[in-house]
Order: sequence, then structure tokens, then C-alpha cells
Amino acid sequence: ASFTISLHKADNTTVTIKLKPGLPPSCRIRIKHVIMSELKIKPGENVTFTFTCSTPEKYFITEIQKNIDCVSGPCPFGDVHLYPPRLPRLNRTYTWDVKASTKAGLELKFSTSWLRQIEPGETCPDSVSYNINSCIDKATVNIGTFCRNGSVSRVKLLGGVVMSLHLPWHLPLTTSGFNIANRASIKRLCIIESILKGESSITLMSPNYPLGFPEDELMTWQFVIPPNMRASVFFHNYSLSNCERKEERVEYYIPGSPSNPEVFKLSDSQPANIAGSFNMSLQGCDQDAQNPGILRLLFQVVVQPPQVDENVTHLVDLSKEKNMTVTIHLEGWPSHIPLMSEPVCLICKDPRTCDRVLTLTSGAVYRISFLCKDLSRLRITAEKGIGCMDIRWCQRKIYSLSVPKAITGLPIRLHKFIWKLLATDMINIEITSPSLKLHQHVQEQRCNTSYSYSIVSATPETELNVGVFCPGGSIEKIQMRNNITISLKTFSKGFINESISQDLKMSFVPHIKDECIFTVSPNPKAKVYLQTPNWPYGLPPYVSISWFIIVPSKQTARLGFSRDRMGITCETGRAYVNIKEEMLGAEEIVRREDELLPQPRNMLHNFWVNVSNCRPVDKTQLTLQFWVTSADKQIDLGIILAVVAGAGVLTVIGLAVCCVKKKKKKTQNPMVGVYNTNVNTQMPGRKGLFGKGRQNNESHVYAVIDDAVVYGHLLKEANGSLSPEVDVYRPFDGPIGSLPPSPPPFSFRKDIKHSSNTEEEPLPLTDTDQDTYTFAHQKSGQLEDNGDANKKDKGDTSVPLLENKERDGLVE
Repeated sequence: ASFTISLHKADNTTVTIKLKPGLPPSCRIRIKHVIMSELKIKPGENVTFTFTCSTPEKYFITEIQKNIDCVSGPCPFGDVHLYPPRLPRLNRTYTWDVKASTKAGLELKFSTSWLRQIEPGETCPDSVSYNINSCIDKATVNIGTFCRNGSVSRVKLLGGVVMSLHLPWHLPLTTSGFNIANRASIKRLCIIESILKGESSITLMSPNYPLGFPEDELMTWQFVIPPNMRASVFFHNYSLSNCERKEERVEYYIPGSPSNPEVFKLSDSQPANIAGSFNMSLQGCDQDAQNPGILRLLFQVVVQPPQVDENVTHLVDLSKEKNMTVTIHLEGWPSHIPLMSEPVCLICKDPRTCDRVLTLTSGAVYRISFLCKDLSRLRITAEKGIGCMDIRWCQRKIYSLSVPKAITGLPIRLHKFIWKLLATDMINIEITSPSLKLHQHVQEQRCNTSYSYSIVSATPETELNVGVFCPGGSIEKIQMRNNITISLKTFSKGFINESISQDLKMSFVPHIKDECIFTVSPNPKAKVYLQTPNWPYGLPPYVSISWFIIVPSKQTARLGFSRDRMGITCETGRAYVNIKEEMLGAEEIVRREDELLPQPRNMLHNFWVNVSNCRPVDKTQLTLQFWVTSADKQIDLGIILAVVAGAGVLTVIGLAVCCVKKKKKKTQNPMVGVYNTNVNTQMPGRKGLFGKGRQNNESHVYAVIDDAVVYGHLLKEANGSLSPEVDVYRPFDGPIGSLPPSPPPFSFRKDIKHSSNTEEEPLPLTDTDQDTYTFAHQKSGQLEDNGDANKKDKGDTSVPLLENKERDGLVE
């Protein structure tokens, strides 16, 4: 098919048909017998041509440029038509280059299909786009690129303008969609008018975006807002230039405001909840010639109806809090940035200061309100710092780790509350939950409460994730070294009710030996699972963790491990598991990383479990889990029968001895003692009762001694008055250790032979007159047995277990 293009000379229009950039000349233009790749038709020419292929739209584009001179003659104001008609169906670009005096202004007014500004590189859905450039003298400023179906209704410019319309080849558009009008000088670079109808949102950019706004220039955006709506301005991306004079700023003219114009820095929170139309202007400055920098701005205007509870304010009293911040934000903040097309939720700390994120600091009282249809989209994140630099000032102080009522009283769900606990190297931190106790979240027993605590112990070099805990468990206390971060995270709305009973406390304590010590009091008939910190990534090298398990006197506990080995290989040092009951003479169980872990065993007293790590080889990590159950003690029927049987045997023996003694007394002649009148027969007593000393009297001399007296230790009267003196067991009332078992050293230890125990000397017996008396005693063998038992039971548990083991000669 052939095409004919005829241009009138007075139209001052040029048509150029050329190949798309980067395509090979697979299709050409033919004029009679001439083949060419580009055709340019000037004003007054009439050209007929054809293409050498059937799909020229794949290879060619058309550029139509019309020059309009408004300086030397009158301008053809009014609707702008697409001329010339009947062009080939190619992608085409219409350009109107209008030259005008800087003393006059030009206005581009768009039809009902208003425009929407897009960022550079973005394309329009229907491939129809407008590009507006302002020409002042020889300088050209890109006002922006726009698509159809937006809110920009007019653009007023100072001086000339270059307007371009890009149309796809398949769209049979016959009108340009705008007209040109003459206006008085606007005394600024440009004015962009935007009419927003109903609930909507628009995004606009400064001229030349993302390049710099012209130096010391001024431009204005005019926003027409329905009277029953509210508008808010948000700056999403901006940068500042280096000013030598003046200051870059944003000015607002808001009808009814007592301080028009209202001046803001670009870094300020911009006005929100504006009722009615308003103007916003961007003012540049005189830039540094050596380092000018860039002034640019991308912002959003959101229009929404006033909320029902717009005038409802919520009191947030942080006046008594210290080192605390409260941030109200959208769900997913800060990782998730809401799309500008999403409905806006605003938090306002006064009627005109609103934003999507609001941060409140301690020491003040706030009255906040919300411009948001759905408050369930909002969340609260709070952070509080507690520090101790001198243990003398904070050792006895107990801090409550509970969420303040100023936060729980808001109609916003708490997302996270973070406590940052800071202390020096020799001060450690103790966390307690006296009534609720803590439950460690493990695979076998997950937390099912509305909130949980994540505890992390950190130093500048390492970080130890102690674990995740929730209320309603068996852990009474956790002692930790280093700085601690506790994060309370909620999972449901039920936290508001459950938070009433929060009882987590914190205090600063002196230095502890282990990295972490847990105090656990298992609930009766419950199976408690406990696991090493940093699960499942493993304990850091050379870290020691201890658990102190409380076993009530009328209960027994059972301890077991979830697997039979530690599952690591040490590169340097040794990894150990130590188990020690807190009782006199208790055996300490020690297992290395190359040994089997103990089988499940019963524990009758409070006991310690210690896990000490080595430096594992690559790809192996120490992760250990164990369980504890608790139940009432059961009296063994066999023991009861044995006790009864033993009592019966003793009764039979006693009766037999009595019968023999009586029979013997009947058969033998009675023994008569000879009375000596020269002897003092009074019982030895206090000094002064004897007229003379023991050396000078004969009170200890008996003429006859009855057999019953000689064997008095075998017969005991019912009242016990003739019982001989025997060694008596005395309960140990010395100090009992409260420290966990000391882990063995990581270096190899030599075996030490058992040392023999020396017999403990009996305590000397004294009397007031310092006389010496002789008493009957039990056999030496019995004394040795009792003495050894006492020595064994009276071991000093305050001595570290390592010293005990070396002293007692434990062999690894």
C-alpha cells in the first residue's frame, strides 16, 4: 500500500519516518525507484511512498514536529490537533515546540482525561505518554513525564515549552487531549495543578527528577481537595544541595491557617489532615559552585475522608519512664514499605502532625489520634534500656520487666517490647519469674501462649541466643553474663488479658562463673524439656552452661538425655557433662564427648547438670537436650517387710538374753559388797563437794563388781539410766555449697590415687574438777565405721568439685 503526505507551508510542520534505533534495515522506504531508510517531509511538500515489507510498524517510527512562534507573532491558542492526517500506522511522536517570552506565561490545559506523573523509566499502561519541557532562554528543564487518567489538569510554564505526545501504532487517536492558552507571567518555573476527587493518592516529582532541581528556582503545586476530605503530604525521597545563600525549603499556603505561609524543611514531617485545597512550593538556593549537590524531591499526597473517631485522642503518659521509646507503625515495618497505592493509616500527635510512623520518647505526655479505617493494621514496637555501672548502687534493686499500661491501654496491638540490659564485665544479670515461671520453647513442648520472650546474651565479639521462653513452666531463675536483650513478642490479641499477670523481674548480681545458670523447679508429674542455648546452631567454643534442678524432700526426680552421645568431635580441649546431687558424699557423674551419656536415673535430692564445650572441629556443634520428671516418693514394700522382720529378730534376741541372765542369777550365790566406813560414798560432783581430791580418796575402789555391771552395755533399762556412753551421730551443720559442679579442665588430667582417711580423734571429755574417769566404750571397729561414715558425710561442699575429684582420686 502507498501513502501520501501533504504538508502546508503555513503549518510549519515537519514529518520524519526513520528506522527504530538498533534494528537492521530489513525493511526500506520506496519512492518510485528510489530505496531509502529514512524519509523527511518538509513544510509545503507532497510525497507518495511505499514500504518494501508488509509490517513496517516493526521497523519504522514517525516523528512529527510543529514549531509555534509566540514571540514575533500571535499564538494559535486553543485545541491542539494531530496533523497531518492519514499517516502510516507506525509508532509516532508529536512534538510542539512553542517559543514564548519569559515575561509571559503559557498554560497547557488537559481535557477530562487528566494526567498522572510517572518516574523516569516507568511506562504507561496504554503506551500513551506526555513529556513536558520548559525552555527559558537556552536552558531546558524537564517538568516530567505523564500518563493519561490522572489528576494533573493544568501545567503553567514561564517562557517557552516543548510538549511531546507518544502514541503506539495500533491506537487510532485523533485528538491531542490538551490546548494551549496565554497567561500572564507566573514568576516561577512552573505551576502544576492537580484536582483530586474522592479518596485517592498521587505521586509527584520535582522537575529534572532524579537529577537536580534548577538552582535558586521556585515552583508550585496547587491541590484542589473536596471540602469534605482530608489531605496529607509525605516525602518519600529527597536530597539537598550545598547552599551558599538562602535555604532550601517547602512552603505551604493553607486557607484558614493563621501562619501562612507555613515553612518546613524537607527533613521535617510534612502537614497532614489538611481540610480543603492548599498550595505547596519548593524553593531552591544559590548553590556552591565547586560542589553544588542535588536538590530533588519525590512526594505523595493522600486524600481520604475524615475518620469517625478523628477527634478522639488517646493519652500516652511516658513522663515517669526513662530510656524508653514507643514507635507506632504499620504491620511489617521497617522491612515492609507499604505501596503508595495502599490505604493510608496515619498516626497524629497533633491535628496537623501525622505520619505513617510515629515515635514517642520517654519523659513526656502525648495525646495521639489515628486517621485510619482499620486500626488492626497498626502495631507498637517499644524499647527500654536499663543499665548498671556500679553494683553498689543497683545490686538490691529489682526491676519489673512488664509492659507499661500506657502501651497496653492503646487500641493498637503490641508487636514487640525490647529490654536492653547493660552492665559492666563484673556485673551479671538475673531474671526471675516467681509465680508464673518460664517454659522453654522446644520442639517437644512448644509455647502456646499469646506472647513469648526471646533472650539473647551479647558481647562485642559473640552473641548467644539463650532461647525462647513463655510463661507457665518450671524455670524460676536465669542468671547470665554480658549484656542481655529480652524481646517480648506477641502473637494474638489475647496478650491484653494475659499481660495483666506478668511477673518477669530483673536484678543485677555479682559475677558468676558460667555463661548461664538456670534454676528449675519441675512441676509434679510433668515432663520438662531443657536444651542448650544457641539451638540448633550449637554452643560457642569453651562455653559452660549449668542447670540447678530443685527436688522437694517428698519427691523424686528422674533425669534423662534425648540422645546417647553429645555428637561432637573436639579439635582442642574436652567437652564434658557433669551431674552432681547436692547431698553429702554424693557421687559426681562425668562424661566426655567421646563417651556415652548417662542412662535415665532417679535423683532424690537437688542436683546440678553442667555442660561445658570444647572447640569442635568443623561441621560439628554441641547441642544437647535433656528431660526431667518429678513424682512423689514411693515407700518400697520390701523395705517395710525387712524393717519389720529385723525388729522381730531383735525382739527374740532380747528376750533370749533376759531369760539367760535370770537363770544365771538364780543358780549363782549372791555377791555381797563389803562396806568400807573410811570411804566417801557420795557421787563425784562439783568441786567442793569432795573433801579431798581423787588421788586422796577411795571413791573409785569397789570390793566387788557385779557381772551385770561389767556387761552393762548389753543390757539397757527401760528408762535408759544405765546406758553406757557411746558415740552419737551429730547432724552436719557446716556450710553447704550452692555452686554448680565445676567442669573439668580442658587439659589432660593425671590420675590421682585414693588417699587413706585418718581416723578422727574423739572430742575430749571434761569435767569441772578436772579429775580423770574411765568409761566403757564400744569396740574399735564400730567406732571406725561410724567415724568413716561421718567423715564421708561431713565433706566440705563449699570446696570446688574439681578439687574434690582430684583429692578423692576420681579417674576420668
